[in-house]
Amino acid sequence: MNYIQLDTWDLGLSALLLLGVAALSLVLQLKIEGKLLLAGLRCALQLALVGLVLTKLFELVSPLWTGLAALAMVLFAGREIMARQERGFRPLWAYGIGTSAMLMAAATVTVFALTTAVRPEPWYDPRYALPLLGMIMGNTMTGIALGLQRLTEGARQQRAGIEALLCLGATRRKALLPVTRQALTTALMPIINSLAATGLVSLPGMMTGQILAGVDPIDAVKYQLMIMFLIAGGTTLGAVTAVFVGLHRLTDARDRLRLDRLAGE
Repeated sequence: MNYIQLDTWDLGLSALLLLGVAALSLVLQLKIEGKLLLAGLRCALQLALVGLVLTKLFELVSPLWTGLAALAMVLFAGREIMARQERGFRPLWAYGIGTSAMLMAAATVTVFALTTAVRPEPWYDPRYALPLLGMIMGNTMTGIALGLQRLTEGARQQRAGIEALLCLGATRRKALLPVTRQALTTALMPIINSLAATGLVSLPGMMTGQILAGVDPIDAVKYQLMIMFLIAGGTTLGAVTAVFVGLHRLTDARDRLRLDRLAGE
């Protein structure tokens, strides 16, 4: 398998494009050049750190260290879900719901892939487990964040209708059913669009990376299809879990709407 190895000079040349965008921001007075350059620096440092950590993990092939690395990824993803909520659940609950749904969905789908389709030896080999988990978790995180945000927004906007249904004897699930459906539709729309556009409109990063590394295009397509199906499953599982847990948090055992449990209420 032949591939072109990049050196520091090659990366420096590609970084000139980022500097060009920062210069354009200065010319147009967009005032985003500082944030852009800081984001680029953070990206480089974070990826360099990840590269060093993965190199060590690949040498160890330890279930303990692989599990700890996966747990750290889930905890950071939970924080991102919490940060993306505007007037959603209060921070502790937003973090708890997002992290638990992420852990359940991403871990389940990743273990399923490792023990059925990929089957590395051993099955927890970090060379396979962590990249798979990362790709599944990145999209699942977005789905959970969108679902929770739409759920809390919908509950606020449709408060009068929901409370009227509850007063008429509807259960909390029935009263919040339209909001729940909207939340799940919003959560799943990005992956649906991605599935529809992949191939004709865009070549995904994993497939492109494999082709650049010398893998046969047909084999790269097979791997990409597997990843897309896993992402769809993980996103659905995570979004459904988070939205239904959020639904119960928005109500109580007496079937009352509890918007006072949201931030800013």
